[in-house]
Amino acid sequence: MVDKSNYDERTPYQLPFPKEAQTEIVIPDAIPDDERLWVPQAENVWFRPLCLNRSQGYWMNILRVRKSGVLSRHRHPQPVHGFVLKGRWSYLEHDWTAEEGGYVYEPPGETHTLVVPEGVEEMMTYFQVNGVMCYVDPWGEVLGYEDVFTKIDLCKKHFEEVGLGADFVDQFIR
Repeated sequence: MVDKSNYDERTPYQLPFPKEAQTEIVIPDAIPDDERLWVPQAENVWFRPLCLNRSQGYWMNILRVRKSGVLSRHRHPQPVHGFVLKGRWSYLEHDWTAEEGGYVYEPPGETHTLVVPEGVEEMMTYFQVNGVMCYVDPWGEVLGYEDVFTKIDLCKKHFEEVGLGADFVDQFIR
């Protein structure tokens, strides 16, 4: 029998974790100095993968943009969460601007056109995207899509090209 009378609040949990539990992800340099960790998505647009959850169909990343103008028009069938780390951006369809330190919740069904305004040299936003992003024209015609699997494929290709190896992405996959 274990003596439970002699412990304080700094005693760590004493039982084993479930053997089926996945390992945690800890990334000490979420905004890295190593440019190889930024995966190119378009001209002057990159993302830093943090969690690519293939079992639940979401991804978390930092989006970095170094250009002004329209980035993309897209529709979300599931919610998206964003936290602006640097710079600012807005949607043509709304009258607000997401600024450094601001949080944005995008409800399912939202379709919007992301714009980085003139004068913003760099925008970085931490996003959790659930499900799929459908790229559309102004009338809703689907032009393409992105999901956790296309993100994984982009990462594999990029990490292989920069010498880190395609399996470098495995640390972010759950």
